[in-house]
Amino acid sequence: MNYVITGSLGHISKPIVQKLVAAGHRVTVVTSTADRANDIEALGAVAAVGSVQDAAFIKKTFAGAHAAYLMIPPNWTLTGGWLEYQQQVTQIYLDAIRAAQVKHVVLLSSVGAHLRQGAGPVDGLGYAEERLAEVPGLHVKIVRPSYFYYNLFSMIPLIKNMNIMGANFGGTEEKLVLTDPSDIAEVVSHHLLMLDFTGYSIEYIGSDERHPQEIANVLSESIGKPGIPWVPFTDEQSLAGMRQAGLPETIAQGYTQLGAALRNGTMQESYWKNRPVLGKVKLEDFAKQFAAAYQAS
Repeated sequence: MNYVITGSLGHISKPIVQKLVAAGHRVTVVTSTADRANDIEALGAVAAVGSVQDAAFIKKTFAGAHAAYLMIPPNWTLTGGWLEYQQQVTQIYLDAIRAAQVKHVVLLSSVGAHLRQGAGPVDGLGYAEERLAEVPGLHVKIVRPSYFYYNLFSMIPLIKNMNIMGANFGGTEEKLVLTDPSDIAEVVSHHLLMLDFTGYSIEYIGSDERHPQEIANVLSESIGKPGIPWVPFTDEQSLAGMRQAGLPETIAQGYTQLGAALRNGTMQESYWKNRPVLGKVKLEDFAKQFAAAYQAS
């Protein structure tokens, strides 16, 4: 089988590539960084170096593929709209899938994509879900993980500068669903190896479910500073903090909107209705990584 894997050798894509290659499949990995080509080829895969915004490159790369793993890479240098970027990449993927007559696709989406709008950067993933559903004869598995553990690394400057953790959510009783990339890779690899999905289906992925104050308790304990509080911010405070950190306006606005959707409960509402069996990596496991990153910062 011929597979195309997007996402270079990221936290999710790399273990997927390793498992597909080990199973004897031909795997082409899309990467925007030429420096990753040697690493990709060292795994036994083929490196396709280029931009996901280059329609001709993507169409050529997908030629001959039977199945693909799709993710829309983040673009931290955006000056235009985030949604417009995601829509552009989605259309390029769709054109390549149709031209190559790819039969199976796994899309990395997110909790909150059911909203279609009102969840910041997740809105474009909802758009991608809808467009893939329209391709005749394509078997689509949508995976919707939740809040990535490594997003919590952004709390390190808050702890060091203000001795708090916080965001514009966390002031309600709702738990935050957390996901580790390795648990996502396990699910995606299984589906790509087995090609056990037909039609159009959605699967939620979570590793742990913990209240933000509990998250603060576990992580502050891991760095030897127990008792650090989780402080719910206003949207204005959250937006100002991201602007001060140098994030482009469209991204700062998007993440503020995402946090507001977590706060009002709409972001995770579909997850709770379709709750999956949780993955292996728990908050206490991630806390070891967090403590190492804290000490190194």
